[in-house]
Amino acid sequence: MFCKILSSVTLVLSFAATAAFAQIDGHGPDSWKVTGVAENDVLNARMGPGTMYPVIETFAPDTRALEQLTCVPYYTLRHYSAMTEAQISALPQRWCLMRDSDMTRAGWVAGQFIKPDGEDTTIPSLDMMKKTGDPLLDEAQALVRELYIVFEMGGEPGDNPFFPPTAARYFFADMVPDLSGHGSDVLYDAQDFQGQVTRIAPDDEQPMFRGMITINVDFTNFGQQSRAAFSLRADTSQPGAPFRIFRVEHGDWSFPQ
Repeated sequence: MFCKILSSVTLVLSFAATAAFAQIDGHGPDSWKVTGVAENDVLNARMGPGTMYPVIETFAPDTRALEQLTCVPYYTLRHYSAMTEAQISALPQRWCLMRDSDMTRAGWVAGQFIKPDGEDTTIPSLDMMKKTGDPLLDEAQALVRELYIVFEMGGEPGDNPFFPPTAARYFFADMVPDLSGHGSDVLYDAQDFQGQVTRIAPDDEQPMFRGMITINVDFTNFGQQSRAAFSLRADTSQPGAPFRIFRVEHGDWSFPQ
Protein backbone atom coordinates (compact mmCIF):
# COMPACT_ATOMS: atom_id res chain seq x y z
CA MET A 1 0.00 0.00 0.00
CA PHE A 2 2.86 2.36 -0.72
CA CYS A 3 1.00 4.15 -3.49
CA LYS A 4 2.02 7.56 -2.20
CA ILE A 5 5.62 8.67 -1.89
CA LEU A 6 6.33 9.83 1.63
CA SER A 7 7.78 13.12 0.40
CA SER A 8 4.20 14.35 0.22
CA VAL A 9 4.14 14.25 4.01
CA THR A 10 5.54 17.50 5.39
CA LEU A 11 5.54 16.25 8.94
CA VAL A 12 9.16 15.57 9.95
CA LEU A 13 9.37 11.96 11.05
CA SER A 14 11.19 11.12 14.26
CA PHE A 15 11.29 8.10 16.51
CA ALA A 16 8.66 9.74 18.68
CA ALA A 17 6.28 9.36 15.75
CA THR A 18 7.10 5.71 15.18
CA ALA A 19 6.21 4.33 18.59
CA ALA A 20 3.70 1.78 17.27
CA PHE A 21 6.13 0.06 14.96
CA ALA A 22 7.88 -3.07 16.20
CA GLN A 23 11.12 -3.75 14.37
CA ILE A 24 11.17 -7.06 12.51
CA ASP A 25 14.87 -7.56 11.87
CA GLY A 26 16.55 -6.61 15.16
CA HIS A 27 17.75 -3.35 13.61
CA GLY A 28 15.46 -1.00 15.46
CA PRO A 29 14.76 -0.27 19.12
CA ASP A 30 14.12 -3.24 21.39
CA SER A 31 13.48 -1.06 24.43
CA TRP A 32 12.47 2.49 25.24
CA LYS A 33 13.36 5.15 27.79
CA VAL A 34 11.71 8.19 29.34
CA THR A 35 12.62 11.52 27.75
CA GLY A 36 11.71 15.18 28.24
CA VAL A 37 10.81 14.84 31.94
CA ALA A 38 12.49 17.15 34.47
CA GLU A 39 14.83 15.61 37.04
CA ASN A 40 12.49 16.58 39.89
CA ASP A 41 9.39 15.23 38.14
CA VAL A 42 7.96 11.87 37.05
CA LEU A 43 6.18 10.54 33.99
CA ASN A 44 2.59 9.65 34.80
CA ALA A 45 1.35 6.27 33.62
CA ARG A 46 -2.44 6.15 33.36
CA MET A 47 -5.16 3.52 33.32
CA GLY A 48 -6.06 4.42 29.76
CA PRO A 49 -4.80 6.46 26.78
CA GLY A 50 -5.63 10.00 27.87
CA THR A 51 -5.55 12.48 30.73
CA MET A 52 -9.14 11.63 31.61
CA TYR A 53 -7.88 8.33 33.05
CA PRO A 54 -6.42 8.18 36.57
CA VAL A 55 -2.69 7.87 37.19
CA ILE A 56 -1.89 4.33 38.34
CA GLU A 57 1.93 4.31 38.13
CA THR A 58 4.84 6.68 37.57
CA PHE A 59 8.18 6.32 35.83
CA ALA A 60 11.26 8.22 36.95
CA PRO A 61 12.86 10.62 34.43
CA ASP A 62 15.86 8.27 34.05
CA THR A 63 13.81 5.10 33.51
CA ARG A 64 15.20 2.85 30.78
CA ALA A 65 14.55 -0.60 29.26
CA LEU A 66 10.80 -0.05 28.99
CA GLU A 67 8.79 -2.44 26.85
CA GLN A 68 6.22 -1.01 24.46
CA LEU A 69 3.05 -3.11 24.24
CA THR A 70 0.96 -1.01 21.84
CA CYS A 71 0.05 2.57 20.96
CA VAL A 72 -3.08 4.47 19.96
CA PRO A 73 -3.99 5.70 17.47
CA TYR A 74 -2.83 2.38 16.10
CA TYR A 75 -1.52 2.22 12.55
CA THR A 76 1.02 0.20 10.63
CA LEU A 77 3.48 1.70 8.19
CA ARG A 78 1.16 0.85 5.33
CA HIS A 79 -1.63 2.83 6.97
CA TYR A 80 0.67 5.77 7.71
CA SER A 81 2.11 6.02 4.20
CA ALA A 82 -1.39 5.98 2.69
CA MET A 83 -2.62 8.88 4.81
CA THR A 84 -2.73 12.43 3.50
CA GLU A 85 -1.04 15.32 5.28
CA ALA A 86 -4.44 16.51 6.50
CA GLN A 87 -5.27 13.08 7.93
CA ILE A 88 -1.93 12.89 9.75
CA SER A 89 -2.37 16.38 11.18
CA ALA A 90 -5.85 15.44 12.40
CA LEU A 91 -4.63 12.44 14.40
CA PRO A 92 -5.06 12.82 18.17
CA GLN A 93 -2.15 12.76 20.59
CA ARG A 94 -0.28 9.46 20.64
CA TRP A 95 -0.46 7.31 23.79
CA CYS A 96 1.55 4.14 24.37
CA LEU A 97 1.10 1.31 26.82
CA MET A 98 4.49 0.78 28.48
CA ARG A 99 5.79 -1.82 30.92
CA ASP A 100 9.01 -1.78 32.96
CA SER A 101 11.68 -4.45 32.55
CA ASP A 102 10.65 -6.51 35.60
CA MET A 103 6.96 -6.31 34.56
CA THR A 104 5.84 -4.90 37.91
CA ARG A 105 4.57 -1.58 36.57
CA ALA A 106 2.63 -0.69 33.46
CA GLY A 107 0.45 2.11 32.19
CA TRP A 108 -0.38 4.46 29.33
CA VAL A 109 2.00 7.38 28.76
CA ALA A 110 1.99 10.27 26.30
CA GLY A 111 4.04 9.27 23.25
CA GLN A 112 6.26 12.36 23.22
CA PHE A 113 7.83 11.32 26.53
CA ILE A 114 9.41 8.09 25.29
CA LYS A 115 12.14 7.35 22.77
CA PRO A 116 14.30 4.36 21.77
CA ASP A 117 16.76 3.30 24.46
CA GLY A 118 20.36 3.03 23.37
CA GLU A 119 19.73 4.19 19.81
CA ASP A 120 20.86 7.42 18.20
CA THR A 121 19.49 6.69 14.76
CA THR A 122 17.71 9.52 12.98
CA ILE A 123 15.10 8.76 10.37
CA PRO A 124 15.74 10.93 7.28
CA SER A 125 13.74 14.14 7.53
CA LEU A 126 12.49 16.42 4.78
CA ASP A 127 15.11 19.03 5.76
CA MET A 128 17.86 17.04 4.05
CA MET A 129 16.02 16.56 0.76
CA LYS A 130 15.33 19.62 -1.39
CA LYS A 131 13.23 19.39 -4.52
CA THR A 132 15.12 20.01 -7.76
CA GLY A 133 12.16 21.03 -9.89
CA ASP A 134 12.74 18.09 -12.22
CA PRO A 135 9.84 15.62 -11.72
CA LEU A 136 11.97 12.53 -12.44
CA LEU A 137 14.80 13.55 -10.13
CA ASP A 138 12.35 14.52 -7.38
CA GLU A 139 10.54 11.19 -7.73
CA ALA A 140 13.80 9.24 -7.58
CA GLN A 141 15.18 10.94 -4.48
CA ALA A 142 11.81 10.67 -2.74
CA LEU A 143 11.75 6.93 -3.44
CA VAL A 144 15.24 6.47 -1.96
CA ARG A 145 14.28 8.49 1.11
CA GLU A 146 11.15 6.40 1.51
CA LEU A 147 13.27 3.23 1.38
CA TYR A 148 15.33 4.43 4.36
CA ILE A 149 12.24 5.47 6.31
CA VAL A 150 10.44 2.18 5.72
CA PHE A 151 13.51 0.20 6.77
CA GLU A 152 14.01 2.24 9.95
CA MET A 153 10.36 2.12 10.95
CA GLY A 154 9.96 -1.61 10.38
CA GLY A 155 6.38 -2.73 10.98
CA GLU A 156 4.54 -5.82 9.87
CA PRO A 157 6.43 -8.49 7.88
CA GLY A 158 4.77 -7.28 4.69
CA ASP A 159 6.30 -3.82 5.19
CA ASN A 160 9.96 -4.92 5.01
CA PRO A 161 11.41 -3.20 1.91
CA PHE A 162 13.89 -6.03 1.34
CA PHE A 163 11.31 -8.80 1.16
CA PRO A 164 8.57 -9.48 -1.40
CA PRO A 165 6.16 -8.12 -2.30
CA THR A 166 7.24 -4.73 -0.88
CA ALA A 167 10.74 -4.90 -2.39
CA ALA A 168 9.34 -4.39 -5.89
CA ARG A 169 8.20 -0.95 -4.72
CA TYR A 170 11.86 0.11 -4.53
CA PHE A 171 13.98 -2.35 -6.54
CA PHE A 172 13.96 -3.94 -9.98
CA ALA A 173 11.69 -6.95 -10.01
CA ASP A 174 14.52 -9.35 -10.97
CA MET A 175 16.49 -8.25 -7.88
CA VAL A 176 13.75 -9.12 -5.40
CA PRO A 177 14.70 -12.83 -4.95
CA ASP A 178 18.28 -11.81 -3.98
CA LEU A 179 17.28 -9.09 -1.50
CA SER A 180 16.04 -11.31 1.33
CA GLY A 181 18.45 -11.22 4.24
CA HIS A 182 19.84 -7.84 3.27
CA GLY A 183 19.06 -4.47 4.77
CA SER A 184 21.64 -2.54 6.78
CA ASP A 185 24.48 -3.79 4.58
CA VAL A 186 22.85 -2.31 1.48
CA LEU A 187 21.81 0.95 3.12
CA TYR A 188 24.73 1.54 5.50
CA ASP A 189 27.53 -0.80 4.37
CA ALA A 190 27.33 -2.40 7.83
CA GLN A 191 25.15 -4.76 9.83
CA ASP A 192 25.00 -2.32 12.76
CA PHE A 193 24.08 1.32 12.42
CA GLN A 194 24.45 4.12 14.93
CA GLY A 195 24.38 7.52 13.31
CA GLN A 196 22.20 9.49 10.96
CA VAL A 197 21.45 10.19 7.34
CA THR A 198 22.52 13.75 6.57
CA ARG A 199 21.68 14.27 2.90
CA ILE A 200 19.74 12.63 0.09
CA ALA A 201 20.18 14.28 -3.31
CA PRO A 202 20.85 13.67 -7.01
CA ASP A 203 24.53 13.34 -7.92
CA ASP A 204 26.04 16.81 -8.26
CA GLU A 205 28.09 16.04 -11.37
CA GLN A 206 25.82 13.72 -13.34
CA PRO A 207 22.33 13.33 -11.85
CA MET A 208 20.89 11.82 -15.03
CA PHE A 209 22.61 10.07 -17.90
CA ARG A 210 20.95 8.11 -20.72
CA GLY A 211 17.84 7.42 -18.70
CA MET A 212 19.69 6.50 -15.48
CA ILE A 213 19.39 8.61 -12.33
CA THR A 214 21.98 8.61 -9.55
CA ILE A 215 20.88 9.52 -6.02
CA ASN A 216 23.55 9.92 -3.33
CA VAL A 217 22.84 9.28 0.35
CA ASP A 218 25.35 10.76 2.79
CA PHE A 219 25.35 9.41 6.34
CA THR A 220 27.47 8.95 9.43
CA ASN A 221 27.88 5.58 11.11
CA PHE A 222 29.81 5.31 14.38
CA GLY A 223 31.28 8.73 13.61
CA GLN A 224 32.49 7.82 10.10
CA GLN A 225 31.28 9.73 7.04
CA SER A 226 30.00 7.48 4.26
CA ARG A 227 28.03 7.60 1.03
CA ALA A 228 25.72 5.20 -0.76
CA ALA A 229 25.06 5.80 -4.46
CA PHE A 230 21.72 4.53 -5.79
CA SER A 231 21.25 3.98 -9.52
CA LEU A 232 17.68 4.04 -10.82
CA ARG A 233 16.02 3.63 -14.21
CA ALA A 234 12.68 2.52 -15.60
CA ASP A 235 11.83 -1.09 -14.80
CA THR A 236 9.91 -2.15 -17.89
CA SER A 237 8.98 -5.47 -16.29
CA GLN A 238 6.68 -3.67 -13.86
CA PRO A 239 3.34 -2.08 -14.85
CA GLY A 240 3.85 1.49 -16.01
CA ALA A 241 7.67 1.08 -16.11
CA PRO A 242 8.28 2.98 -12.82
CA PHE A 243 11.75 4.17 -11.78
CA ARG A 244 13.32 1.56 -9.52
CA ILE A 245 16.74 0.94 -7.96
CA PHE A 246 18.93 -1.49 -9.91
CA ARG A 247 22.30 -0.91 -8.23
CA VAL A 248 23.69 0.39 -4.91
CA GLU A 249 27.38 1.28 -4.54
CA HIS A 250 29.43 1.75 -1.37
CA GLY A 251 32.99 2.70 -2.23
CA ASP A 252 34.69 -0.52 -3.29
CA TRP A 253 31.63 -2.80 -3.41
CA SER A 254 28.16 -2.81 -4.87
CA PHE A 255 24.85 -4.66 -4.74
CA PRO A 256 24.19 -6.72 -6.77
CA GLN A 257 27.85 -7.72 -6.99
